[in-house]
Amino acid sequence: MYFGANTFIWQSPFTTQDTYLFDHIKEIGFDAVEIAVEDPKLIDPLIIQRELDRTSLSGIICGVFGPDRDISSTDHSICENASQYLRWCIDFAQTIGSPVVTGPMYSCVGKARLLPPEERKSELRRSVDGIRKLCDYGLSKGVKLSLEPLNRFECDMINTVSQGLEYIREVDRPNLGFHLDTFHMHLEEKDSAAAICLAGERLFHLHACENDRGVPGTGQVHWLKIAAALKEIHYDGAIVIESFNPEVKSIAQAVCIWREIAPDQDTIARQGLVFLKSMF
Repeated sequence: MYFGANTFIWQSPFTTQDTYLFDHIKEIGFDAVEIAVEDPKLIDPLIIQRELDRTSLSGIICGVFGPDRDISSTDHSICENASQYLRWCIDFAQTIGSPVVTGPMYSCVGKARLLPPEERKSELRRSVDGIRKLCDYGLSKGVKLSLEPLNRFECDMINTVSQGLEYIREVDRPNLGFHLDTFHMHLEEKDSAAAICLAGERLFHLHACENDRGVPGTGQVHWLKIAAALKEIHYDGAIVIESFNPEVKSIAQAVCIWREIAPDQDTIARQGLVFLKSMF
């Protein structure tokens, strides 16, 4: 296992000019930086690669999926935009050596509706078909895709590992797996540790976040059980802190952070990393 920090902790959107954060992330003690790609036009992959090499950090690509990047949409132009975006992320991942592209790529964040069964089936089919093609593209680049189940208030397609496994079976590609997040699991799974074991070898990526999206180790998440589950499945990927602070206003609004959950961004990173290293 190795430990990373998501750029959302400090900055949104992340741009090439924000690579100064890499020195700070390295100084805190992380092994990797997870780059949240909000706008590809603001990022130069070759400069990012150079700065990662300079700071000896590993890079991980985290996709950001708003309404215009919904691969399950009935609007073909939106599906195509999502596909082009994910292809760009896969190329970026190959450039910097990221083993995965992560995120809720099967739909978009904030789409939560009660659909008639036939509409739901059609939506799921569009999503599966689109992600299958992207998995094939990822295979050609040596990159895995890891889908993130979200809680029911943020997404209506995949909320649990069991739902995700059905989706992965439909896509039927070896490079599609899970990006699990302890915050979302705390809301949706009966037992987060059991969900990790159910994901098994298909667990490609893990976000460490408290039940209030705060500093790992300060809330109700059952970390000891999660640590045991990761050991049981021989997980050797990244454990990344993705937390949020009202100071980053655009993200605070998007994820409904209305109050202080940590004194500042650095406390999230420093205190969280100390805890995770003690636990894992």
